[in-house]
Amino acid sequence: MPDSSYIRWFSDLGRDDVALVGGKNASLGELHRRLKPLGVEVPDGFALTAAAFRDALTAANAWDGLHALLDDLDKTDVERLARAGARAREIVYTAGLTPDMEAQLRTAFRALLAEYGEGLTVAVRSSATAEDLPTASFAGQHETYLNVAGEAMLLDAVRRCHASLFTDRAISYRIDQGFDHFKVALSVGVQKMVRSDLASAGVMFTLDTESGYRDAVFITGAYGLGETVVQGTVDPDEFYVHKPTFRQGRRAVLRRRLGEKLVKMVYRSGRTREPTRTVPTPGADRERFCLTDGEVLRLAEQAIRIEDH
Repeated sequence: MPDSSYIRWFSDLGRDDVALVGGKNASLGELHRRLKPLGVEVPDGFALTAAAFRDALTAANAWDGLHALLDDLDKTDVERLARAGARAREIVYTAGLTPDMEAQLRTAFRALLAEYGEGLTVAVRSSATAEDLPTASFAGQHETYLNVAGEAMLLDAVRRCHASLFTDRAISYRIDQGFDHFKVALSVGVQKMVRSDLASAGVMFTLDTESGYRDAVFITGAYGLGETVVQGTVDPDEFYVHKPTFRQGRRAVLRRRLGEKLVKMVYRSGRTREPTRTVPTPGADRERFCLTDGEVLRLAEQAIRIEDH
């Protein structure tokens, strides 16, 4: 039987809901529900459940075609892998969504629009049920779409996220890790965009990623949307904060390094299939840090709260 409700709001999700909404959405739900009241800033959003992915393919009679492509696939045959992946993505995208799923997505998006007002754009992110496990990481293997505006773009982005379960890289990785292609499903997260294209964004760690030293908060950042930092296409600024002394009230940025920050990702004006673009970073911005010390310390405080949780 199809799930009677395919939408779960972040406020109703937690870290035990990986099977329902995948690793990324379960973590976002945990942050929103448990840590937003403690001052950790998490934009609101919702997930289309993994059950929607399965039910959409069932309604479209898509499983037999996918099995024919992927059962006994030899990943060392690169050309065959590419053909199988392209055809699998086509099958999933064409399967689309059932009318009930579309209606629930539209209703949820309108509720988010009512919360944030006109001009809302969202990030649409894939969240696999086998994501970020202790023994495997699927990070970067499935698609994300930024600056998505309006219901038509949202529905298309969701279908493209579903199809991205069968990127060539994801298929190959599942074979290497011994995962059954058909025991992994994909949820889709829809979250309010932060206009970091007008400021800066990046990635924050609660340890030093090079040495494994656990008493530091390590922050990387650059101007524009954070995707350039995540993808490694920009040399970001780096900042270190020492956690033990921060907890004792002696709060200072221990170390900072100025990155080149040659490019930045910004919103593209107009509603097109390419809602973002990468442009050169102005020289004056390249020569200064993307965060003030006060902002670094504010971020470090949130990182420590998350780690403590």
